[in-house]
Amino acid sequence: MDKRYDYDLVVIGGGSGGLACSKEGTKWGLGGTCVNVGCIPKKLMHQAALLGTAVKDAKKFGWQISEPICHDWSTMADAVQNHVRSLNWGHRVQLQDKKVKYLNIKGSLLDEHTVKGLTKAGKEVGCLFIIRHLSIPGAMEHGITSDDIFWLKKSPGKTLVVGASYVALECAGFLTGIGLDTTVMVRSIALRGFDQQMAGLVTDYMEAYGTKFAWQCVPKRVDKLSSGVLQVTWMDNNTGNEHKDTYDSVLWAVGRAPETKALGLDKLGVQLDKETGKIVVGADESTSVPNIYAFGDIGEGRPELTPTAIKAGKLLARRLARHSAELMNYDSVPTTVFTPLEYGCVGLSEEEAEKRLGKDGIEVYHAFYKPLEFTVAERDASQCYLKVICERDGDQKILGLHFTGPNAGEVTQGFALAFQCGATYSHLLQTVGIHPTCAEELTKVNITKRSGLDATVTGC
Repeated sequence: MDKRYDYDLVVIGGGSGGLACSKEGTKWGLGGTCVNVGCIPKKLMHQAALLGTAVKDAKKFGWQISEPICHDWSTMADAVQNHVRSLNWGHRVQLQDKKVKYLNIKGSLLDEHTVKGLTKAGKEVGCLFIIRHLSIPGAMEHGITSDDIFWLKKSPGKTLVVGASYVALECAGFLTGIGLDTTVMVRSIALRGFDQQMAGLVTDYMEAYGTKFAWQCVPKRVDKLSSGVLQVTWMDNNTGNEHKDTYDSVLWAVGRAPETKALGLDKLGVQLDKETGKIVVGADESTSVPNIYAFGDIGEGRPELTPTAIKAGKLLARRLARHSAELMNYDSVPTTVFTPLEYGCVGLSEEEAEKRLGKDGIEVYHAFYKPLEFTVAERDASQCYLKVICERDGDQKILGLHFTGPNAGEVTQGFALAFQCGATYSHLLQTVGIHPTCAEELTKVNITKRSGLDATVTGC
């Protein structure tokens, strides 16, 4: 340790990446967005919605269930919030066990070697990201965000979700699933950045199971009426007509903007991307100023995913401690959208593969399949689909794998390993499937889009 300094490493941010980095070598409790207002409460509420569907299916499987069946928001919210608090405490204990000093203060940089901290007594609080609101009258006063939805003490009731990101669709999905009247307002397309054929299947399924969509619509204002309900005025860009409706809650899910100004980066000359405001980083997470590194969501061009932040943080700590020279590999990072019909993917979208290699340079194998669990329950499987995008020539290296269906995250996680090993289409066919599973269908896929043949799976 250099005796001129108090610490070898100071980490600003208690999110998943910051915790991983600090243990290896905010506004919210420890764990950041993921633990407090993201992945963890999101999946638990998604699970609550799936259980509602399972109860309906159970009748077809012989379970005698008394009517009426209803959902109690406060019971769910208390259970989810208690679990999140237990994770906060667990993270604090782990930091203590690892001899990491935890300061619950707001940090900013004075120079490349000095961090200033402000306690809560200074009446300043902050985090690396703030929620975006559209600049329309009433948005801030009367709306909530995805951060708020997980900590509501009572049901949001009839809800308008503004936005079409994975966060917007996931929230709308579990709200519909627990029986709430839910509408999604979409300015342009859903799941921007994801494969658009798969995005269409996700939203088609959501519409079929009760979520309403207002396509090509933009909110203009939100007014609170004397009755307490919220009146939303919006413009339909297709027709040019203005519409109004009332809701109990309006949830804004239109993205997060980096609050990098609070860190004092401009004084140090740390380079930011002019459009996004995120920190420009190198392959080793370095910034334009020596001794200052950035990883996780705050880095320009990095996936806004918890596991990538965790891994990047660990690898950075090892490099700084001279224990390793390994860099984070951001290629072929798997992810899953936890909508009512889950969507998992790894690698390139079909659009991106075409852009890189041309339509004649890729081969797309695809299949529509019916999960066994959908059969007795007589559930529509029209949107259960998978496709494998490969190079057309040579060994047909797999470029992208996409799957909609039950347990998509579990399915995709397994196949993601194959990408790290340079899997080809022949490797896929050589893999013995586990029968009867949904994942097995990926090992049997043999119909190409180019052939024009029916891709519906009809037997074993």
